[in-house]
Amino acid sequence: MSNQGKKVKAHYRGTLDDGTQFDSSYDRGEPLEFTAGAGQMIPGFDAAVLEMAVGEKKTVHIPAKDAYGEHNPEAVQTVPVAMIPGAENLPVGQTVYFNGPMGPFPAKVVSLDEQNVVLDMNHELAGKDLTFEIELVEVEG
Repeated sequence: MSNQGKKVKAHYRGTLDDGTQFDSSYDRGEPLEFTAGAGQMIPGFDAAVLEMAVGEKKTVHIPAKDAYGEHNPEAVQTVPVAMIPGAENLPVGQTVYFNGPMGPFPAKVVSLDEQNVVLDMNHELAGKDLTFEIELVEVEG
């Protein structure tokens, strides 16, 4: 029985290969709701719930390519400080948000000097293999 196209609710705990937890619906006290197989989730997570039954738990290891993708060096850009108002106050090592044509987007400030700021627009989990403990708690329809 496939869950393809059905609204599902799942609890999960996501960890990196070193065991560091990066996210957990359990900690928020609310399962994640999405349409299975509709591309709303990272591909590996989406695929994992397609054949699960309500109450079933499974642990899946998802390689970077099926998670947030490989780290893309082209997403690391050097921008002249003069192009960004207030650039001198950008916090190196932290993620900031810029307004773009498609709305706000995150960028990690890699470095900053008097001339340029280097911004990494890769997802913070790009290039990382992930492990999810998934518990399917509800399937509608």
